Amino acid sequence: MSGMRPWILSEVNYGYVKEHQYEVAVLPLGATEPHNLHLPYGTDMYEGTVIGERICEAAHKQGAKVILLPTMPYGTETNMNQFPLAMNVNPSTLFLVVADLVKSLVESGIRKVVLLNSHGGNDFKPLLRELYGKTEAHLFLCNWFRVLSSEDYFEIFEHMDDHAGEMETSLIMACQGHLVDKKEDGTLNADAGSQRPMQFEALEKGWVGITRPWHLLTTNSGSGYPHASTPEKGEQLLDKLTERLGKFLAELSAAEIDATFPFVKD
Repeated sequence: MSGMRPWILSEVNYGYVKEHQYEVAVLPLGATEPHNLHLPYGTDMYEGTVIGERICEAAHKQGAKVILLPTMPYGTETNMNQFPLAMNVNPSTLFLVVADLVKSLVESGIRKVVLLNSHGGNDFKPLLRELYGKTEAHLFLCNWFRVLSSEDYFEIFEHMDDHAGEMETSLIMACQGHLVDKKEDGTLNADAGSQRPMQFEALEKGWVGITRPWHLLTTNSGSGYPHASTPEKGEQLLDKLTERLGKFLAELSAAEIDATFPFVKD
C-alpha cells in the first residue's frame, strides 16, 4: 500500500476500495465566512477536516471500518450577508446536497453516516427528521463544538466561545497556525469579540430566539474573546474530541444493524 491513509476517501484509490467495505462514513460540514480579523475564512472547514482526520484515524486504529469524506466548505450564511464573501448556501439547498451524498453512500453499501458539523449556522436536525424512514442510512449528527460539557470546557479555556473566540482561535493555532494573523508585537490582530446587547430580557436569557444579524451583533464578526488562545489549548481540545468521538466511531462500526438499532436490545 502507498502512503495513503485508508480512512480518508480523498487519498484512497479504487484498487483499495474494491477490496475493502466500509461500515461508517463521516461527512464534515463547514463554511466559508469571516472569523473576526485574525482567523481565515476557511476556519470551519479546517476545523472539520482536522477533527475528522483525527477521530477517523483513532477509530481505524481500534479496528473500525470508517471513511472520512472531503469536507464541505460552504454552509448557511444568511445572517452574515453584510460581510463580504460570506458564501451562503440556503438550508434547503444544503439539505438536498447532503441527501444526495447520503444516497451515494447507501448505494455503496454504507448505512451508518455521521454528519460532523463544524458551523453553528448549519442546523441539520430537521434533515435527520425529514430523511428518517426515507433512507436506509442511519444518520448521526455531531456538532463537535458541543461535545464538551461546561466543566470539560473550562478545564481548558478561560472564556466561552461563540465565534472566533478562545476555543476556535486555539484550535486554528494548533492545526493551521500560520494562518492566524498577528501584529508585530505578537498579539492577535483581533478585536475583543464583544457582542451588542439585545433590547429584551427574553432574547438575552435565551427564552426567545432570533436569527442574529452578525453585522449588528458584532464589530468584525467575532463573538468571543480570542486573546487568551494558545496552540496548547487547541491540542488539548483535539485530544478530548479524538478520545470521545474516536471511541464512538469504533463502537458504531462494530455495531450490528437490527430492528432496534441503535438502541439496546430487549
